[in-house]
Amino acid sequence: MHPTRRSLLVSKAQNRLSRPKRSANPRSSTISKRKATAPEKVVTGIVQTSKSEKSRDSILEAAAKLFRRQGYSATTLRQIAAMAEIKAGSIYYYFDSKEQILDEVLHLGLLGVFEAVKKAVKDAGNVSHRRRIGLAIEAHLAALLEASDFTSANIRIYGQLPETLKKRHRPLRRAYAKYWDQLFLDARRAGEIRADIEIVPLRIFVLGALNWTIEWFSLDSKNAVLKLARRTELLIFDGVKKA
Repeated sequence: MHPTRRSLLVSKAQNRLSRPKRSANPRSSTISKRKATAPEKVVTGIVQTSKSEKSRDSILEAAAKLFRRQGYSATTLRQIAAMAEIKAGSIYYYFDSKEQILDEVLHLGLLGVFEAVKKAVKDAGNVSHRRRIGLAIEAHLAALLEASDFTSANIRIYGQLPETLKKRHRPLRRAYAKYWDQLFLDARRAGEIRADIEIVPLRIFVLGALNWTIEWFSLDSKNAVLKLARRTELLIFDGVKKA
């Protein structure tokens, strides 16, 4: 079962979500509102992405890569344009500012991993709570380490941002935290987690450990993320005590 591989994870969700509809005036939208997308052409049942959409996606993908590598402050619009292979001034056709690009990257990054985790758990069907949590761990790690720069950029730079930029993304972050809380709570109620374990500290510990992997993990083999997920699940449920 590999629902967390690149082709089934964030790539599909983000390809769909990274093309919100653009308004008639491409510079009229505010940072808090997602822009509209140019119409898609359907030819013989195949959805074709317009040149305008591709350019917008290229900007977002380039920004995500740069934000992930060097942070928000060190990244310039000129660098983003160069990586996206467009003229620097063309960025303003799609976005009003670097902050608006950041806003979209952060949103897509967290939404992508959230959707991936929910899908992995839902597709698992009737399995144990431990297995559900294991699949959630695998999906989170794959989104973070394999599937997209958007999620890793979100994790890496969110803590560096001023309060005004963080505030807009808190509702989604809280929703994701509550989703994990429910996974652990269901496991505790079913007797698969000790009754004396506090849910919120457990979730903070687990997500913190998963997110920290972007600082040390090396994707050096085909199944490296899957192996890391299995080891993480084993550590959480069985600990380090010798049997």
